[in-house]
Amino acid sequence: MSSRLRWESEGRDWPQREASHFVDTPGMTWRVVRAGAGPMLLLLHGTGSSAHSWAGAISELSRYFTVIAPDLPGHAFTRGRPRGGLSLRAIIQALSELVASAEAIPVMVVGHSAGAAIAVEYARQLDPDFPVIGFNPALMPFPGIAARLFPAMAKLLFVNPFAPRIFARMARVPGETERFLKRATGSHIPDESVRCYRTLLGNSRHCEGALEMMANWDLPALAAALPTVRNPVLLVHSRQDGAIPLEQVREAAALLPRGTLVVEEGHGHLAHEENPAMAVQHIIAFARLQGVLRQEETAI
Repeated sequence: MSSRLRWESEGRDWPQREASHFVDTPGMTWRVVRAGAGPMLLLLHGTGSSAHSWAGAISELSRYFTVIAPDLPGHAFTRGRPRGGLSLRAIIQALSELVASAEAIPVMVVGHSAGAAIAVEYARQLDPDFPVIGFNPALMPFPGIAARLFPAMAKLLFVNPFAPRIFARMARVPGETERFLKRATGSHIPDESVRCYRTLLGNSRHCEGALEMMANWDLPALAAALPTVRNPVLLVHSRQDGAIPLEQVREAAALLPRGTLVVEEGHGHLAHEENPAMAVQHIIAFARLQGVLRQEETAI
């Protein structure tokens, strides 16, 4: 499967299809889920995923917010390429253009994993009082020798034209996506989410986009910038996360001048998919704490 994912075929029974829209910005055509009414809440998925990862939370969140959840550049059903590729800076610029096209300003941004890194940097550039939530956030370099090897390996895999095809072929082996998700994340997610990941990871163009994002991710620079982030930031991490060690998130929270860490038990890296109600509860409570929602709007 070397062609891109097609909305008219692979997307015909995709989560939130009825709330999906395609939005053009310079060099990009985004697939965006837009639902609800009220202040705008921006939701960002992690590397290798898509906006489907927020499906379980969007129905409840849309009671209080206008929820905007895009497929990030290089991922799923979004097309095109930001100027500058899939670096953090280029993705944030492209995301800013997408938000500008919505003719509204978000009141809060929520990201998962690498999406949390995008969220933190986006907020830092936007307004020092703009609140951020990062679920299972990827904000720190990998420990030890992995800090040097992982970016290099990602770059090597990205420039190898066969690597995305090999990954996609493996994902299409019956049961392999389920085994990979369990090994890599420690999460037990709903069957609908597994089905989406099977489609995503079985597509070589999607895998190529995920690899390029990892190859261009400069986590040491991001970590060095954390003390300059004046925004209120809530980090929600899972003790059983198989992808990101808790100690890394503790370190990130300590570097953030207005950072708070909450540790959840019994979930893995995809905690917001395992337990959407938990994610919604944190988002609503933080929105209330930051004055994004009035008290009478948050009785969930």
